Amino acid sequence: MRAKPPFEAVVAAHGTTVLRVCRAVLGPADADDAWSETFLSALRAYPDLPADANVEAWLVTIAHRRAIDVTRAAARRALPVADVPEAGTAPGADHRELDGDLAGALSRLPPRQKQAIAYHYLAGLGYAEVAAITGGTADAARRAAADGIARLRRTLAAVTISAEGCR
Repeated sequence: MRAKPPFEAVVAAHGTTVLRVCRAVLGPADADDAWSETFLSALRAYPDLPADANVEAWLVTIAHRRAIDVTRAAARRALPVADVPEAGTAPGADHRELDGDLAGALSRLPPRQKQAIAYHYLAGLGYAEVAAITGGTADAARRAAADGIARLRRTLAAVTISAEGCR
């Protein structure tokens, strides 16, 4: 049985991946707090983690739970606005409002697609591990990632086309 590395080594080895996942799922405003909370939770649980556990998948699972907590807390907070929008207008409904960057396009994906892309492409987890984190099957995780990638391509292509038309 191999010994577990010190927790500092775990943070050094997986900290960047967890931060990328937090940024992809939550956006840059909440990512740092979620990253910190992920590693605080992990530090408490690390002594009980089996030596042969997949540490990266374990950390992404914790980050996923932190992201859910942050999302739920944000949904409960009231947001002050200067002016009440007119009925029938939806922010972001016009493609010209898209900022054209990948992070912005990723933030507009449905949660399942965003999570599947973040956990598979950014954290490098297999679809079975993504399914274990998010719930569902590996096939559903694969489908969510594929749908999300297709939607990102369409969104970014629309932004590129509209930007080229403005020149």
